[in-house]
Amino acid sequence: MKRREFLLTSGAAAGALGLGGFGFAQGAQELTIQPASFALRDQVTTGMVSLSPDAPPPVLYGKQGEVMRLPVRNTLPDYTAMHWHGMRIANKMDGVPYLTQMPMGQGELFTYEFTPPDAGTYWYHPHCMTMEQMAHGLTGVMVITEPEDIGFDSEQVVNLRDFRLDEDGAFLPAYTQRGAARAGTFGNVQTANWKQGPVYDHAAGSLVRLRVVNTDTTRIYKLHLDGGAARIIAWDGHPVEIDIPMPSADEPLLVGPGQRVDIAVVMPGSEGRSVALMAKLPGQPLKAMASLRAIGSSARRDLQDLRPLPLNPVARPDLDNAELHEFVFGWTPEGGEPNNGFCGSLGYNFWSINRTPWPGDAAEGVGPLATLELGKSYVLRLRNESPNLHPIHLHGLAFVPLRSNLRKLPSLMTDTMLLLKDEVVEIALVADNPGDWAFHCHVIEHQKTGLTGFIRVV
Repeated sequence: MKRREFLLTSGAAAGALGLGGFGFAQGAQELTIQPASFALRDQVTTGMVSLSPDAPPPVLYGKQGEVMRLPVRNTLPDYTAMHWHGMRIANKMDGVPYLTQMPMGQGELFTYEFTPPDAGTYWYHPHCMTMEQMAHGLTGVMVITEPEDIGFDSEQVVNLRDFRLDEDGAFLPAYTQRGAARAGTFGNVQTANWKQGPVYDHAAGSLVRLRVVNTDTTRIYKLHLDGGAARIIAWDGHPVEIDIPMPSADEPLLVGPGQRVDIAVVMPGSEGRSVALMAKLPGQPLKAMASLRAIGSSARRDLQDLRPLPLNPVARPDLDNAELHEFVFGWTPEGGEPNNGFCGSLGYNFWSINRTPWPGDAAEGVGPLATLELGKSYVLRLRNESPNLHPIHLHGLAFVPLRSNLRKLPSLMTDTMLLLKDEVVEIALVADNPGDWAFHCHVIEHQKTGLTGFIRVV
């Protein structure tokens, strides 16, 4: 696949520059999972994995309510399958090996076809050989646009990723036993769109839709914006219906692996001034992950110029008639065996759900963590019995947080709940999408060492 730009509209051009972008509908070209190389630092790093031989995975564009056809071909010697994170689509298109499809071997092609019911910011990544392929780069952003223009002048996608490299730019091991048993193994090169501190030009005084996506295998980012008026307009793909205070250096926004935030930004009115996406990383000073630089004369736009984002058609749970299910996330009991390794095993188990570690993607005799009745409302109580944070992701469904024993939770529709140390959170959903849906921690080392399972909707 060659690098090129896909201009969704003239306003979306700035968001695609430097990333590559592709629009997909009936008859779309193949997406090829292939080896890649890129200068993540001063040296070119080989052994990467992308949909392009020399660039990050492109932004994939679709439109709410319109068919997307995504033929994916695997050229790697390892098996793989592609998951569309946050998308409420048919179970057979969800990309989880042995649960929804057989994995793709070398040279094999699988055509994913679905109609996105929701607009918003989503992303894609492999769900087989997950740790190795994600750590080497195979994570990309998917944008599903609203049917009507909301009023932005441009948009900017920022894909946050760590990489673990030695001084020569070669990959270090993607995981460690110590990391898997704790918070995960962190990278030492933090990037936005595979670059360190990139600067993107946008018209002065214009309205920019900033789409920030954490596609890392481990890192939880503490983010805030420096400069420019701004407002959070969407969380994990879904429009926010309440006012959310903008994060600051003192009170940053926690964005865990798998989570996304859309921010409406008014660019500075003077050419050369910037808005920076800042991150507080452990042991480091504040760091600008990416910056938006004002160019030209001011467009004199204002946040009040924007139309409200239309709500996605997500069913609201009936809390008066909701059934409760409980889930405990914690360490593996003594004697836990490593998983079967058909889609990648780290060689040990440290984690579990309901005190039972996941035995592997193709293990026999493994049942669902819970069986939900189609169309009914449920409350899921998520209990973290460990000192580590866990971004818990549920495939195929959307839910709303209700309450926590540690903090006040905003009512934001989501698919990934970041559990804090010793936190108990209740979430609510309508089981309106039939199938077997993966339910796991998105710290990939936790997922691959036991903290995963699935929920069945029938």
